[in-house]
Amino acid sequence: MFGEPPAGPALRPLATAAGLNFGVATNADVVRTDAAYRETLLVYANTIVAENDLKFGPLSPRLGHYDFRRADALMAFAADHGLKVRGHVLVWHHQLPDWLKAADYTPEQARELMRAHIFTVMGRYRGQIFQWDVVNEAITNAPRTPLRQSFWLDTIGPEYIALAFRYAHEADPNAKLFYNDYGAEELNRKSDAVYKLVRDLKQQGVPINGVGLQCHFDVAAPPNLEAVAANLQRLADLGLELAVTEFDARLHLPASAADLEKQAALEHDLLALVLRQPACRTFMVWGLTDARSWVPGFYRGYGDALPFDAMLAPKPALYGLQRALRQAPPVSGSGSARPMR
Repeated sequence: MFGEPPAGPALRPLATAAGLNFGVATNADVVRTDAAYRETLLVYANTIVAENDLKFGPLSPRLGHYDFRRADALMAFAADHGLKVRGHVLVWHHQLPDWLKAADYTPEQARELMRAHIFTVMGRYRGQIFQWDVVNEAITNAPRTPLRQSFWLDTIGPEYIALAFRYAHEADPNAKLFYNDYGAEELNRKSDAVYKLVRDLKQQGVPINGVGLQCHFDVAAPPNLEAVAANLQRLADLGLELAVTEFDARLHLPASAADLEKQAALEHDLLALVLRQPACRTFMVWGLTDARSWVPGFYRGYGDALPFDAMLAPKPALYGLQRALRQAPPVSGSGSARPMR
C-alpha cells in the first residue's frame, strides 16, 4: 500500500467549505509507515480521532506510568498537516489497564484515579483537542438496568458520569465535552435512556456540551433516517451539540455491485441529514480503508464498511459522501450560521 494514492475526490476542502469537522479514526503507526494511506487521508479529512492511542489501557500499562509516544506522534502529525483532533476516550468500561482491574479500590480511591487520569491526559493536550468523548457507552441495551456494569459504576456508583464531566471541564475548560454511545441513533429505548441521562446532567449543571452517536450500521437493515433526524432534534433542543462519531456501513460478504450502491446511498443520505442539522457539525468515519477495518473481526461474514477498499481505491460510498458535501451550502466568511465548532 505504498506509493501514490489512487485518484478520488478530495473531500477535505468540500467539508471545510461546508463548515463540517469531517474525518476518520486512525493511529500513529499507520500514518507513519503507510505513505499512500497518509496521502489519501490528507485529501479526505480535516479532522482525525485516535482509534486506540488515547485510551486508558494503551496509555497507562503500569500504575503511575504513562506512555504518550504514539499519542504524541499522532498529535504531531495532526499539527503538521492542519488537522483538528477529537479525543477518544477518557472513561469507558473497555480497554482499561490490567493494574486497574486487578486491585480493589475504595470509592474515594477510584474517584482520585479517574480524576488523575483525566487531568494527566487532558492536561497534556490542553488546547490541542477540540472535542472529547468523556464517557463512552454507559447505557446498556437491557430495559431494567439502564447503566452498564463497569469498574467505574461498581466502585464509584452512578455519580461517576457527572464526576467525569466535572473533572474534564476543570482539566480543559475550552474543550467540548461529549457523551458517546451506539445504538441510540433512532427513537428507541436506548436513545430514550441517553436522552434522559444527558437531560438530567444538564439540569444538574454538569458541564456537558454534546452527544456523540456512533452510527455503526448494517446496510441490509438501514436506520430510519426520519427517526434519526427526530432524535437529533430533541437532543439539539436541550442545547447540546451533536456529532456522528464512528460511522461505518457494513455489508455481508461478498458484496455485490448493488450492495455497494445501497451503501453509497446510505452514506449520502446520512451525511445530507447531518448537514441539515445546525447542531451537528462533526462527522467521523471509523476508519479509512477496508484493509484496516474493525468490522470483520466483530461481525462474522461482514466487511467492506469503509469509503476506500482494501487497496485504497475509492468506492461508490466515497462518491455518495462527495455528493452530499457538494450539495451543502458553503459557509460564508462573515459570520455563518453553520460554523465549525
